[in-house]
Formats: sequence, C-alpha cells, structure tokens
Amino acid sequence: MLIVEDDPELAGLLRDGLREHRIDPTLAAGFADGREQALIGDYDVVILDVRLPGGTGFELCADLRRQNVAVPVLMLTALDAVDDRVRGLAVGADDYLTKPFAFRELVARLQALARRRALALTPTIMRVADLEVDLGARHVSRAGRSIDLTAKEFALLELLLRHRDQVVDRSAITAHVWDNNHDPFANVLEVLVRRLRSKIDDGFEPKLIRTVRGAGYRLGLPG
Repeated sequence: MLIVEDDPELAGLLRDGLREHRIDPTLAAGFADGREQALIGDYDVVILDVRLPGGTGFELCADLRRQNVAVPVLMLTALDAVDDRVRGLAVGADDYLTKPFAFRELVARLQALARRRALALTPTIMRVADLEVDLGARHVSRAGRSIDLTAKEFALLELLLRHRDQVVDRSAITAHVWDNNHDPFANVLEVLVRRLRSKIDDGFEPKLIRTVRGAGYRLGLPG
C-alpha cells in the first residue's frame, strides 16, 4: 500500500495504524515522489491526499491513469464539497474519504478496494480438470456438459475455486454463502455441499470436492 501525504504527523499515524492491521505501507510526501513510487511499485491501494507539494492529488491520479496504472486510488482530503468529490472520481479515483475520518472506516474502505482489485485480477474463466466455470456469465460445465446451479451452489463453488487446493473452513463458507450470523455447524451446509457434489462430481472422474474431517472442504485434483 502506498500513502501519498505531505503531513508527516498524519502520514505517521496512518502508517502506525495500518501496521497494527499487518499492513506495512510505503510513504511519499509529495507529487513527484508519489508519482515515482506509484509507477515503480506494485500496490493493492494508493491513499492519495489532494493537496500536495508540486501538484494536486487530482493531477497525480489523472497522470497515473494516463500511464495505465490501474491500482485502486482512495482520495483522502479535507475538501468535502460535492464538486471536489465528483472531480476526484472523474479523474479516476475509486473512493473518497474526507478528513477527519474514523480509522476503522478507512480500513474498511481499503479492504473493500483491495478485494475488488483481487477479484478484477482473477481470470473470468477458471478450470480444474474438465470442470470449467465462467464467473462472469455464471456458467458451469464439466466434460462439455452444462450444469445448472442454484445461486447458493454457485457461491459455494466460486469460493472453493478461488481457494483451489486449500481447505476452506465451515465458518468461511457460511459467511460467504449466507451471513456471519448463520450457524456453521447447521446441517444445511452438508446438504448444500452434497447437492453441489451430486452435480459436479457424480458420474465424473476425478472427484474434485473433498471433505477434510474437522477442518472443512477442499476443491482440487486428488493427491
């Protein structure tokens, strides 16, 4: 993560707060340094102040977009007029937060932008063996045979695919498919997994969805 902020006190507070969330950001104090760091680094998100030595955050954001830098940008500024927010979004910013702000809101916005970037970098079509899933079109097929899934079945398959060859625990599945208040030990989860297995594994080899006793479920090739 890159923070472009000319106020050393605020930059330090941001850095220290993000480190508590296991994020160690790079700091830049002005337009030129921020531009250089953004062009040479690979960041999940750029936090960009509007008022900078050597130029504005609006100008820097627009310049990065002209350079085809697609990293999400969150504009951080004391300016709260509608025209300023609109201008920030118009030059390519992805989000806008005005000072003063609650730090937990900043973290939530950064996490949302990072997730969005991760999803954008994920291939639209994912394959495991002869299973093919088009995430954009929400189309599933195996061995060339089209498979119809319900919304929850597709959500479960997508989660397992995004964590291919990893064990996904029950609580992560229930939070993704239902909500955080759903009981991860309710029988409905087994029913959902069984339904999905019947559609993408029954009649096919190899079997792709495996139960890891006491841990969760894994999708991938055997072995």
